Amino acid sequence: MSEHEADDATGTDGEESSEEPTFEAAEYADGTVTYPPHTVSPNGAERVGTVDLREHGGRVLTWTTSTATPPGVREPNTLAIVEFEMGEEYDGPPVRALGQIAERAGEGENGSGETFDVDIGDRVEPVYADELREPGAGIREPESQEWDGFRFRPVEE
Repeated sequence: MSEHEADDATGTDGEESSEEPTFEAAEYADGTVTYPPHTVSPNGAERVGTVDLREHGGRVLTWTTSTATPPGVREPNTLAIVEFEMGEEYDGPPVRALGQIAERAGEGENGSGETFDVDIGDRVEPVYADELREPGAGIREPESQEWDGFRFRPVEE
């Protein structure tokens, strides 16, 4: 992990889990990797495994801040498209993900509420968050969905 404080990893019952979930991408027989994972690659190759994108840094391709968010999503909400650095040996299409920017450490369960500043080209790492949005704010039953996931946090270079 980086010098920044990590987000808490908790299980579905609120107790500490022994291991953070993986940020899973799919690896295929033709050597390509995709996120989100699919059963076959864009070229039709069979899925042969997974890659944990937490093991790969990424760079911000673009970002935006939404000030009119859906119910239960923080406002403002800074989002970034991140391209992962898969290594020199990787020869497939870029591996990209859209996600929220992490919040700065602070008081309270979810940090200060203020997100990190990012710019195009900044290095980031995925960090686990047990709630990406408030479970009770939507129209669906909270138990019918998963609320956890990954956000992106800047990495000191």
